[in-house]
Amino acid sequence: MKTAFKPGTLIYPLPAVMVTCGASKEEWNIITVAWTGTVCSDPPMCYVSIRPERHSHALIERTGEFAINLTTRSLARATDWCGVRSGRDYNKFREMGLHPEPAQLVKAPLIRESPLSIECKVCEVKNLGSHDMFIANVVAIDAEDSLIDHTTGQFHLNHAEPLAYSHGRYFTLGERLGGFGFSVKKNGRKGRN
Repeated sequence: MKTAFKPGTLIYPLPAVMVTCGASKEEWNIITVAWTGTVCSDPPMCYVSIRPERHSHALIERTGEFAINLTTRSLARATDWCGVRSGRDYNKFREMGLHPEPAQLVKAPLIRESPLSIECKVCEVKNLGSHDMFIANVVAIDAEDSLIDHTTGQFHLNHAEPLAYSHGRYFTLGERLGGFGFSVKKNGRKGRN
């Protein structure tokens, strides 16, 4: 039996990411976002949804660029803190001991401590109500070399213990249950890991 709930945003878990923005060192900022995801694979596109009153909203709207920095267990405190404090009042890099590093193709900095940074250029902004969705082309990827298996080319993000956000709480990923396509593999062969 199920109980009726009022309509709401109950699609969980979600990635908890730190989005970096700003075109110069003086304005660089970090905002924590859970409303993020992939919208297209060819061309690669993703989005972040941000409330217009947030400090980072104006920076991304003006520059048309941002970077999505994936988070990990070791970044949990910084991830939360950057989501509840405003860049109007704090230098979040300094306060959290994070290190900005240059991106390949956008002016927004990357977070050195993040295992994967996705450089994005905005192609469309959709006003949705409480949030504006910045839909962006992925223009570059910056991956932590130690997580790449250079023999197979696989990126092992799971080794970095990525964070997920669910109903106001942070979690790391748990037990692997299978790989893509495991349900249709013949003779018990495992799917991709």
